[in-house]
Amino acid sequence: MAAPVKISSVFRPNLFKGKVAIVTGGGTGIGKAITQELLFLGCKVMIASRKLDRLSKSAEILRSQITNNSAKLEHMQCNIRQEDQVKELISTTVSKFDKLDFLVNNGGGQFPSVAEDIKLKGWNAVIETNLTGTFLCCREAYNQWMGEHGGVIVNIIADMWKGFPMMSHTGAARAAVDNLTKSLAIEWASHGVRINSVAPGSSIYSDTAAANYGSQDIFNMNIPGVPAKRLGTVEEVSAAVCFLLSPAASFISGETVKVDAGASLYSTIWKIPDHNKIPAYKWETDNAGCNDEEDGTKSKL
Repeated sequence: MAAPVKISSVFRPNLFKGKVAIVTGGGTGIGKAITQELLFLGCKVMIASRKLDRLSKSAEILRSQITNNSAKLEHMQCNIRQEDQVKELISTTVSKFDKLDFLVNNGGGQFPSVAEDIKLKGWNAVIETNLTGTFLCCREAYNQWMGEHGGVIVNIIADMWKGFPMMSHTGAARAAVDNLTKSLAIEWASHGVRINSVAPGSSIYSDTAAANYGSQDIFNMNIPGVPAKRLGTVEEVSAAVCFLLSPAASFISGETVKVDAGASLYSTIWKIPDHNKIPAYKWETDNAGCNDEEDGTKSKL
């Protein structure tokens, strides 16, 4: 077991005492940081992931870090791409804790690849995990509890505002979740449900993500494009999530908070080489011979 880690928060103690949360992908990376902070603030948390062995080990560590007597942690296996498993995740959580106040849709996954090399199987896996899985969790949380009792949902998306080269599959899925967030915020408002998104920048570093990508270089290469000139931390993301879950955000819904130090406004790491493959259109020559059949005039389209 890993050495105990001191967990803290920028929020007041017991902010979430008596609250119940589900965090998908809550045992690693950003999800683990969110879970740690929720537990520190007195929340009861159910974490879920597809890989049970890794989830169980992480849950053991997280339980050893609990310092708030109001906090409690449960875990269960769930592939969010599978509708029946998502339904069971929500029903089990409500059964164990008698309620569901918060849902954090953090579970997801992708792999770096240029678009032309992405196979349909890989494309579908990323779309189903990041978009369909998020939708299923939202729908079941609403149908099984929040539709009658209200609640707060936070979706974790990505910094895809200027496109997402090398990650077009997840960029498409996360952009869709951004729109889904807006749609559900309107549809479910009268039922007391608030829903927002948090978009971590590509410069948010976690050991788990670095291991998945096989190198820390994929993070370091982003630093020149970050106005803060450093990598972000998972705790900086979890703080944004906890803010949106808290009463301080009670008049915020349908929004996306970018946690990227302004990188989405600044520049891109994707470099386009010099080329002449997109020439200007020349009306005089490129349209030659395209005459209207009826009156003999040149077509304008």
